[in-house]
Amino acid sequence: MLSNRWKSLAAAVALCALMAVSAGVAIAQDDAGPAALALGAGAPQRETSMLGVDGRSFSIAKSAGPKGTLVLFICNHCPWVKAWQGRIAAIGNDALKRGVGVIAINSNDPDALPEDAYAPMQQRAKDVGYRFPYVVDATSDVARAFGATHTPEAFLFDAHGRLVYHGAVDDDARDIAAVKSHWLADAVTAVATGRPVPAAETKALGCGIKLRAKRSS
Repeated sequence: MLSNRWKSLAAAVALCALMAVSAGVAIAQDDAGPAALALGAGAPQRETSMLGVDGRSFSIAKSAGPKGTLVLFICNHCPWVKAWQGRIAAIGNDALKRGVGVIAINSNDPDALPEDAYAPMQQRAKDVGYRFPYVVDATSDVARAFGATHTPEAFLFDAHGRLVYHGAVDDDARDIAAVKSHWLADAVTAVATGRPVPAAETKALGCGIKLRAKRSS
């Protein structure tokens, strides 16, 4: 039997998807960009400047740490992000202390999803306690370059700039006490200590990223 909490999360996710489709912002296959970044690859769009919730500009390169870099695709509206956001904050804040740079990127179109607009992002970062940059991917091109399709979705690079983990936060969004596999936390620990990541790739679960329309050239 599903718990009431899990039923509520599932219902919210279904509603989120229905709203996206009805608003005409479901991701078309030909607009989803390339396949997800391959393990061992470097981060694309490293120098792209993105506005953070503190009013400053950040890039992946600027956010890199001496031991690695964690790139998180998150947002405000998604119930999966909301379920994981406390753990995302804890993992990201701890990573910073261990020499792993962190940047969280919101690539959603706020015209379709007002909760993902800049002012709500500022409030969410404050409420949850993100100590790392939470930035706007103003064209959604960073998400396209990564092949990111979900929120949340994690990409962790080692000290040499190589992708060593891609996927989910852990194996149970609904109940932190039931988590058996701490994939992202374990990957950050491995990178921070110079050891191989125990599980390099897992399936990212969450809401589909609602990409902005591509700009005409």
